[in-house]
Amino acid sequence: MAVGDVTMPQMHVVQGVKIGSAEAYVRYQNRRDLVIFEFSPGTNVAGVFTQNAFCAAPVHISKAHLKLGNPRYLVINTGNANAGTGKIGMANAEATCEKLAELAGVSKAEILPFSTGVIGEQLPMPRLLSGLQPALDSLSNDAWVDAATGIMTTDTTPKGASEQFELDGVTYTMTGISKGAGMIRPNMATMLGFVATDAPIARELVQQMLSTAVNQSFNRITIDGDTSTNDSCIFAATGQAGGAEITSTEDPRFAQVAEVLTRVMKRLAQLIVRDGEGATKFITVAVEGGANTQECCDIAYSIAHSPLVKTALFASDPNWGRILAAIGYAGVKDLDVEKIQVWLDDVQICKDGGAAEDYTEEAGARVMAQTEITIRVALGRGDAKDTVYTCDLSYDYVKINADYRS
Repeated sequence: MAVGDVTMPQMHVVQGVKIGSAEAYVRYQNRRDLVIFEFSPGTNVAGVFTQNAFCAAPVHISKAHLKLGNPRYLVINTGNANAGTGKIGMANAEATCEKLAELAGVSKAEILPFSTGVIGEQLPMPRLLSGLQPALDSLSNDAWVDAATGIMTTDTTPKGASEQFELDGVTYTMTGISKGAGMIRPNMATMLGFVATDAPIARELVQQMLSTAVNQSFNRITIDGDTSTNDSCIFAATGQAGGAEITSTEDPRFAQVAEVLTRVMKRLAQLIVRDGEGATKFITVAVEGGANTQECCDIAYSIAHSPLVKTALFASDPNWGRILAAIGYAGVKDLDVEKIQVWLDDVQICKDGGAAEDYTEEAGARVMAQTEITIRVALGRGDAKDTVYTCDLSYDYVKINADYRS
């Protein structure tokens, strides 16, 4: 079960975006597993992708196609990652683009493919290709929830976020979906994320907005420390709601749209953590007082990745020495431990590098028993700060991943 509020909100329609889905039986029976996005002509599209050297065939092709211009269609399959599949996998991803291009009447370069699921297995191409026309036939402007369901793997719930906002008297929409529950330590984005707005934004600014928002959202989460081969995040601006195009970062509307995008992406990213495989707790690791942002992130991730910290969180065991150990091995140079303060929510457990005088085991256990916990660390080195979101490590995480291919 996911932790906390994971309710799917009202998913507002984005003008210029249509979505269709189908049951292609890529791996799963009697559920959507193939999703297509259609963007109106003139939509500006940006993407960020995994830095894993073993990146999947669709990642290679999507990156190449994005360099050639703006895509009109996205095609996503779940159940099979098409990663570690060599030349055959590349040919299969190309064939998917070619078939969809033929059916939709566009060029192959206007198709971006995405896959998620088991690594190292070839796509069942006859079934996948046969699902393209039914997905196209079902295109609708209000199918965001179906799409969120259709890209799930071990997720227990679909993930979506949507906001409407006003610029110069025009109402715009920002809506997105994501998927992911395991193999989550993005090094660019999330497992899969797709966000669109009908605000008019120049293409180079779309990429800038996306890269900035990703670093404040999807690049600040971890479940198990594993960076996927298929991480991909797409941001599309259709411009179909009207208004003058945003062409400069000096335009006050740029900051307003960027703020909404970051907020939507943070919600999508945190939903992934809340639905982490086997998760029972949602953990915020906030590090402040750093000399720079990087060392704050290094320490936050060191805590968030520690199996000993994560299992203690699962057990509601206030074994706070594990947190200190994780801070110490994070690799921050010249760290003065006598300046470090650590809190579990409002309970200070470490003061000036040692146990806080008024700390009690009962107070620590009270916080650790909560389903949502903040670990706050003050380094006493400067003014930088940053935050990472993670979850605990439970028995079920092992069970889910031990049985993943069953």
